[in-house]
Amino acid sequence: MLSPSKSLSGDSMSPTGDSCQGVRSITLLPIPMRAWSAAPLRLRTTPAARRTQETHPMLVRILVTALCVFLLAPGPGLAQELYDIVILGVRVMDPETGRDEIANVGIRGDRIETITSEDIRGRQTIDASGQIVAPGFIDVLAGIGRNREAHTFKIGDGVTTVLGMHGGPLDVERYAEEHGAVGPLVNYAATVSHSGLREAVGATDRYAPATPEQIEAMRPLAVQAIRDGAVGIGFGVNYTPGASYEEIFALFEVAAAEGVPCHLHARYKGNVFPLTMSLAAMEVVAIAAATGAQAQLAHLISSTVGSAPLSIALVEGAYARGVNVGFDFHVWTRNQTTLQSALFDEGWQERFGGAEYSDVYVAQTQERLTEERFFELRSRPGGLAVQTEFIPEEEMIMGLLSPLGIVSSDGGGLVNGRGHPRSVGTFARFLGRFVRDLEVVSWMEGIEKITLLPARRVETAIPRMARKGRLQIGMDADVTVFDPTTVRERATYADPARMSEGISYVIVNGTLVLDRGAIVEGAVPGQWLRHPRPIS
Repeated sequence: MLSPSKSLSGDSMSPTGDSCQGVRSITLLPIPMRAWSAAPLRLRTTPAARRTQETHPMLVRILVTALCVFLLAPGPGLAQELYDIVILGVRVMDPETGRDEIANVGIRGDRIETITSEDIRGRQTIDASGQIVAPGFIDVLAGIGRNREAHTFKIGDGVTTVLGMHGGPLDVERYAEEHGAVGPLVNYAATVSHSGLREAVGATDRYAPATPEQIEAMRPLAVQAIRDGAVGIGFGVNYTPGASYEEIFALFEVAAAEGVPCHLHARYKGNVFPLTMSLAAMEVVAIAAATGAQAQLAHLISSTVGSAPLSIALVEGAYARGVNVGFDFHVWTRNQTTLQSALFDEGWQERFGGAEYSDVYVAQTQERLTEERFFELRSRPGGLAVQTEFIPEEEMIMGLLSPLGIVSSDGGGLVNGRGHPRSVGTFARFLGRFVRDLEVVSWMEGIEKITLLPARRVETAIPRMARKGRLQIGMDADVTVFDPTTVRERATYADPARMSEGISYVIVNGTLVLDRGAIVEGAVPGQWLRHPRPIS
């Protein structure tokens, strides 16, 4: 039995055996036991009354229990609600509502539970004074493969969701299993690739159209992949230039029927009339309009090379008139592809805006090619990754000024620490150079291009994306905190494996995965964002 001088601590037990956890230590003043039976008025007492006075320890026990309940009850100044993670004193920026204020953010489980100016407490506390908290960045065109290092680079760049919209394998369930086995840090999803569908039906010649029979055989394969979780159909038509309009049209019909988007590397590159990027944009706009499918032109600005004004105008004009089209692009002056691809067929220099052989670099070694070396390496079997310096920054700015322009990385990860720095530092580069330094767009507009806009482009196919790309109560706790004064890319073409600077904290599905710029070991919060609707 508890005596009047017993101390109550955070793990005291109630009379029923329940713990009074959370109660600060309280010491009841020691009172001589005789005092509890004193009768100041010296009234005459009956035997029954004397028996009641003798049971005073039970009265103390009841009072102590009541005190525990009172102190544990929620209320101002008594017990404050405890969140899993709180971010304090941070500039909150939500592009959907336009909210822009200094506040505190409380996260419980995998959701944002409060955004308030009131004091809040959490099991994990992040002091983010002077920094910006935004929705986690969404990379709508990237590959992370079965490589956890690729996940860490994305997290270090503020990215919480990676979408392989340029095309994944036909075996979607195996794709998900292999990515899950990595211990994913980011959320991930992929489309099924047009080239994979072609190969599956025997259309292996990239310069030849599929036969009518092969086209019909692709339809159920695409449907099956979508039923298994693919979130769209990804096309690399510039890599399979023989693909016919009928072939593209048929797969757009499948996508429209199943409610998933088509994401395209367009058929042509550059501004050499008549086979220009603008003509390729016309193809996509026309087929999208005719089928009702949603279409997205991938890495548009690395394909325009002089045709950006007309290409962007075509997409914007069609969108304004009800055609569901958009575009994305990266913000680097080099691309990366394989030297053996159709992009380097005859006439490539003109399509690349007058590029020279010396503008082509081997990705792994940064060897700068000569004409002789170009043809020597191109004649070898396989696929040698090369980078070409040719993308004008002026056209990137045109893309950023478009309300439809989305920034993506088009990055596929590094191999032995080598590759394109876009896989590591695209979003920090965009924020540091184009938002802060060049002031092409405002902070809110810049954040929108890497959060809300990509989320909206895919939320029909991936309903969970309606809870991402927003920093609001009830939304998924995918959150990025960055320092607007220091954010920048550190990755370079010569040394691409350098994590971005100024990305301080990243939270994925309510789990802290980047803490003061360092990866949190053991965290595996990433989830597969599959297309949910089975096909009847």
